[in-house]
Amino acid sequence: MKKQIISMAVMAVVFAACGGSKAPATVVGSWVMPINGQPGEVQGIKLEENGEASSINMHTLIYKEWEQQGDQLYLTVKSIGNGIEIEGVDTLKIDKLTPDSLVLSSNYGYTLEYVRQK
Repeated sequence: MKKQIISMAVMAVVFAACGGSKAPATVVGSWVMPINGQPGEVQGIKLEENGEASSINMHTLIYKEWEQQGDQLYLTVKSIGNGIEIEGVDTLKIDKLTPDSLVLSSNYGYTLEYVRQK
């Protein structure tokens, strides 16, 4: 009986050490980055489980919906800057996704580096 208990304890420690108890990282959540020239202020995006998206502290760029397919993130967005409204879908590649970090790159050559907002 003691051997079984010890074996089970060792297996539990090995399983936890191998990361078996961690859930895979998900893009669902609130992701932010610092706003240039505004110390202490952040902007970003909130991605909800139901596919809805919303902007965080961005009043001229309104996120509406999102979808993930593999390492591609599709964001339906409406830009209302400069008196002109433009709607479209941003296609971004997920370069890095951890529980606390999301790095996206665009075909247009820019990279967005977010941290998860608690």
